[in-house]
Amino acid sequence: MLDLSHLRDAARYEGGISRRLFLACGSALATVPWLARSAGAGERPRFDSDPFTLGVASGDPDAGGVVLWTRLAPAPLDPHGGMPPAIVDVDWQIAEDDAMRNVVAFGTTAATPQLGHSVHVEVDGLKSDRWYWYRFRCGDAESPIGRTRTLPAPDALPDQLRFAFASCQHYEQGLFTAYEQMARDELDLVIHLGDYIYEYRGADGRVRKHVGEEIRSLSDYRVRHAQYRSDPLLHEMHARCPWFVTWDDHEFDNNCAGDISEELDVDPVDFLIRRANAYQAYYENMPLRSRSIPRGPDMRLYRRAAFGRLAELLVLDTRQYRTDQPNGDKRSPLNDEALSRDNTMLGTRQRNWLYSSLIRSTGTWNVLAQQVMMGLVGFAKDGEPLGYSMDQWPGCAYERMQLAKFLEERRVPNPVVLTGDIHSNWVNNLRVDDRQPETPIVATEFVGTSISSGGNGPTTIDGLERLLSDNPIVQFHNRERGYVRCHVTPRDWTSEYVVVSDVTQPGGRSSVRATFAVESGQPGAVPA
Repeated sequence: MLDLSHLRDAARYEGGISRRLFLACGSALATVPWLARSAGAGERPRFDSDPFTLGVASGDPDAGGVVLWTRLAPAPLDPHGGMPPAIVDVDWQIAEDDAMRNVVAFGTTAATPQLGHSVHVEVDGLKSDRWYWYRFRCGDAESPIGRTRTLPAPDALPDQLRFAFASCQHYEQGLFTAYEQMARDELDLVIHLGDYIYEYRGADGRVRKHVGEEIRSLSDYRVRHAQYRSDPLLHEMHARCPWFVTWDDHEFDNNCAGDISEELDVDPVDFLIRRANAYQAYYENMPLRSRSIPRGPDMRLYRRAAFGRLAELLVLDTRQYRTDQPNGDKRSPLNDEALSRDNTMLGTRQRNWLYSSLIRSTGTWNVLAQQVMMGLVGFAKDGEPLGYSMDQWPGCAYERMQLAKFLEERRVPNPVVLTGDIHSNWVNNLRVDDRQPETPIVATEFVGTSISSGGNGPTTIDGLERLLSDNPIVQFHNRERGYVRCHVTPRDWTSEYVVVSDVTQPGGRSSVRATFAVESGQPGAVPA
């Protein structure tokens, strides 16, 4: 039976828009979930060039399985990847050793042209808390071998978790040098918090150049993902361990808010058709489970995972369900518009899911992996009240304070917020209302800088002392490039801010700029 629930969801768009959107793309995309579950009985071609140019990846692990991903693209910058319009059989194997001698699971799956010849194999029945190796074969071609792992059993209390989180990797503005160090870190997993690609047209005079104009069609988004995926350092890091991914705005369009564009002259139907294109290409290029297959312009990304009883990971989506940024999306005081109860970052369904998940959690640490800064950080301008970003949580200040109040009143153990988006590093000790530093700290926020967006960041910041003075919640801030490496035990959490000396040319060196720790049962970070 065909799932038409996406048509009911589309009813939230105003009358004519809903019908026009259905006529434009709804009936075609409704078949995508069925196609993704097709199996076998396809062609076994011979290739003149490597079809695994985009590498391999794994993601969304649990205690008994993981998603294995690849996408066939012998010509990655071709709109169809250089593949014929035919279903192709792809064999897969997963083994307990890197030589692939002790194979414990194998099978054949179908790579369909409707999903860009991407492959998402959901392997289950594996042992918990184990490392595995995997590969794909198609025709006479064989993929690189990737490494992945399962998570600990739900009732286990592991000694440690080592992971990194990253975001914002603008291909044109810098090299992905940070992944070179990350690949040496021997991590259990990676969390990517969005802006995996950027949608802008190619620009001259930069480190590298995007192919084509600003992306809008499904083919455009596929080519842009392929260009990013072709980076060898990104290749290597995906093959090292499983990833949890979520998006921010640039996977679709800058500063998008739900179904609202930042531009004033955009046809709402065209905007949603573009979103459907972006979401399908995102699914095709990420190691996601079939539950995330898009239905037209809707795609569920919020989800949970448990690293035993050590850490509960709640992956959020702060773009798809949010209301329009208040105050014209300009830096503003926390006025009535910013404090309106109607403003939402999460939407009702996701917010209820989040609250329910936090209540049920048995994790020692409860981790919210999300996109935009949660700390209410104000910026000074002479003679005016502090101004706050309306694209970040201050634009939904009421919902943000209610969430912090929920964490406090329900006594959720050790809440930690992981954030990307703003191309700079922060450590924030969060309160219900961050403007009241005399009140208790309820959670800790670690904000990671960009992998490459913005080019080389400054090592010194004008006005830093004033910023820290105006915002007692801020414990650390800097604007170099890099990522955050985290070491979690039942007793404490340590975050190391890894920075890269140069992303505009090869040879940039990585080092730890700052280290902060949180003791279990004592919210708030301190220098380690």
